Amino acid sequence: MDPLVNGNLTAVTEFILLGLTDDPVLRVFLFVTVLCIYLVTLSGNLSTIILIRASSQLHHPMYFFLSHLAFADIGYSSSVTPNMLVNFLVERNTISYVGCDIQLGSAVFFGTVECFLLAVMAYDRFVAICSPLLYSTKMSTHVYLQLLLVAYTGGLFNASSFAISFFSLLFCGPNGVNHFFCDFAPLLELSCSDVSVPSVIPSFSAGSIIVVTVCVIAVSYVSILTTVLRMRSPKGRHKAFSTCTSHLTAVTLYYGTITFIYVMPKSSFSTDQNKVVSVFYMVVIPMLNPLIYSLRNQEIKGALKSALGSKIFS
Repeated sequence: MDPLVNGNLTAVTEFILLGLTDDPVLRVFLFVTVLCIYLVTLSGNLSTIILIRASSQLHHPMYFFLSHLAFADIGYSSSVTPNMLVNFLVERNTISYVGCDIQLGSAVFFGTVECFLLAVMAYDRFVAICSPLLYSTKMSTHVYLQLLLVAYTGGLFNASSFAISFFSLLFCGPNGVNHFFCDFAPLLELSCSDVSVPSVIPSFSAGSIIVVTVCVIAVSYVSILTTVLRMRSPKGRHKAFSTCTSHLTAVTLYYGTITFIYVMPKSSFSTDQNKVVSVFYMVVIPMLNPLIYSLRNQEIKGALKSALGSKIFS
């Protein structure tokens, strides 16, 4: 720790991540469980990316966005999971001041990109179902590249707001973060400086992004539902709904847990409950997404069967 100019306070140069539990037996169990989940996350999302890029029948905007969603899931999980695994194996898991900011920024970046991609994929389904004749025009290569640029720019902007706010905080000790990663809320509790402005900026940034993306998703699916209900053919309605169920499942899981953490009153739930929910949306959901899309999507299953069939045949 480095002495400050004023008083006897010392500036914190590293943090201690307190993790999920102190029970040594439970730590071993959680290490094995989280490691398996992480390996499935990496293999599942990498397989999705490779399959979409390799299969010509999946060269459509929807699957283009899905491949980037898989990439965001890998980055999102990797921003916290490796360090969490280390935490299960050591008594004292420390992370540097800069390392804490990098972990926070990368988690916010990939989490925000995921929010934007889920909104973009909802818009893509809206155009495909409500304006099928204009789909090739409204979702041209130029358009979906612009939408992808918006997603990554939004992620960079939101991550920057958190990083700048973090660097504006002063930490004098204690330095024990009551979480398994450098989340912003427990860091605010450790700060010995005025947190009124640093807490408002990232909250406004993240809140605005959540509101905008949720509105896009809601408006898209209201329009989709209206269009589908007007269809006379039961087969057409079933096909339209089947193309949306995977996406709706992913949206419900992701935004449901985010709402629990960031929207529900803080006093309603304990820190331990919040940590468990954080594990779900940062570690488990990135594993579930490729399973949800592969099990519910006929085109992906068809492309996978074709790929496996060609390998076996060759």
